[in-house]
Amino acid sequence: MTLIKSISGIRGTIGGEQGDNLTPIDIVKFTTAYARFMSEKHGGKRLTIVVGRDARISGEMVNDIIEGTLLGCGVDVINVGLCTTPGTEMAVITHKADGGIIITASHNPKQWNALKLLNEKGEFLNDAEGKRVLALAEDEAFVFPEVDGIGKVVLREDFNPTHIEQVLALEMVDVAAVKERRFKVVVDAVNSIGGVVIPELLRALGCDVVEINCTPDGHFAHNPEPLAEHLTDISRAVIEEGADLGVVVDPDVDRLALVNEDGTMFGEEYTLVAVADYILSHTAGNTVSNLSSSRALSDVTKAHCGEYSASAVGEVNVVTKMKEVGAVIGGEGNGGVIYPALHYGRDALVGVALFLTHLVKKGCTMTELRATYPAYYASKNKIQLTPEIDVDKVLREMKERYANENVNDIDGVKIDFPENWVHLRKSNTEPIIRVYTEAKSADEADALAQRIMGEIKDICGL
Repeated sequence: MTLIKSISGIRGTIGGEQGDNLTPIDIVKFTTAYARFMSEKHGGKRLTIVVGRDARISGEMVNDIIEGTLLGCGVDVINVGLCTTPGTEMAVITHKADGGIIITASHNPKQWNALKLLNEKGEFLNDAEGKRVLALAEDEAFVFPEVDGIGKVVLREDFNPTHIEQVLALEMVDVAAVKERRFKVVVDAVNSIGGVVIPELLRALGCDVVEINCTPDGHFAHNPEPLAEHLTDISRAVIEEGADLGVVVDPDVDRLALVNEDGTMFGEEYTLVAVADYILSHTAGNTVSNLSSSRALSDVTKAHCGEYSASAVGEVNVVTKMKEVGAVIGGEGNGGVIYPALHYGRDALVGVALFLTHLVKKGCTMTELRATYPAYYASKNKIQLTPEIDVDKVLREMKERYANENVNDIDGVKIDFPENWVHLRKSNTEPIIRVYTEAKSADEADALAQRIMGEIKDICGL
């Protein structure tokens, strides 16, 4: 498996040949390159870097290599141990650290792991910064400090309780109202760190919590990407328990999917739509999501007299656009909610707290709330890449074929038809071409996806 180096970090499978996988040698190389980059950025001062990880089987091993490498680079370390991605971001902010490394491959299966690199704001490095790290990694003439200059671990702490407190302290989170409602919630955290954090947050909000797959041992009970086809157990549990809703998070807890009281999916795309509806009903402003996200956010934003903008895919791109347009809420259609009043990062804890506040104030069920939003249906497909597939040629030819339509090429090719759309792009995190479509019926979305994939295969001669 080729090591993937992108705006989303350094990602690969554990074991195998150096340079083609995330091996110990690759971990040392990229950690050292990151330390060198941060030293350049901060004028050579002694750095403090936060390190946190999800519960993947390889997490402890990768953590130990990263921590030791940072110390060998003369960097002090704050290690927050088992921690969510948003929690690690918040730890950088709270401790006024110089950066952070999150050890997680997010929704990828258990054999994967990754280094997600943060700046001093607890935000992901931008494209230019990421490219500089990669360039430094290729220059392997590393020079390390002598013994008196090595770093030290200045703090080991469980930051998760602090993150929960910060979420509950938000003005738009009505803890008292949610506690009074006493929601019954089933949680599926795919046996990662969310199995600790999400139940604790919900119990702090007065919820009756039923846990499934909440042991943080990294043995994922199902495919960790929170899609409907992977969530049959929680759908059944919500019905059997007579719960008000189900909450599903991915291994690093930056994505939030919700299950209705009847076991159906609220819709991963609609997590952000519902939270944005709540925020915009109290705070005038703009919204941002990426090109692969639902039109429903644009519809809801316009209904609240705000302006919607689209960014390229990737959290750093969404954040950049949010700052540019002054968005009060934003995120990605994969269940990623970014609420700047706390921090510029996808955060499932913020999503849960704001959503439950919205639900209790609406005084309705999950299915009733879902029915108030525009009905769009997504079809998310992918084509596995092989060395023979020329992705640039595919995108170029698709753009030319549909030149008479509304085409956006800031990130792959998005073709906006009057009643539906398709977005084609090479993934930042997997060796695939993503083919996302959206329409006013599931059949229409699937049909559009199949038609477009057929055209791509024709171009590739498959």
